[in-house]
Amino acid sequence: MTFTTGLPLKTKIKTNVTKKEILAKASDLISNDRNKSHGDAFNNHAEIAEFWNIFLDKKLNPMASITADDVAIMMILLKISRHTQGDKNNMDNFVDMAGYAAIAGEISDAGSF
Repeated sequence: MTFTTGLPLKTKIKTNVTKKEILAKASDLISNDRNKSHGDAFNNHAEIAEFWNIFLDKKLNPMASITADDVAIMMILLKISRHTQGDKNNMDNFVDMAGYAAIAGEISDAGSF
């Protein structure tokens, strides 16, 4: 089975991490002071949805596809929302935005330099 990108599905890789450990880590991350760094979960996700809807306006047409650089740009939008909703001094957001911008630039590079 393949997705619309034509890339084959990845085969399962056996790890030693259990579902219980993953859920415990996720619970720890979302149960602590996440609101301070990321803002209220509902408000943050609602704003991300607004950003993504604007960005994806033309991509939501029938048979339109989301590209790899679209995903990187959308992740920047996610980080912008976390910045506007959460801790304004969370440097992780800016580092991640720069990283996603570099990834998007590399993916969509058409020899512009």
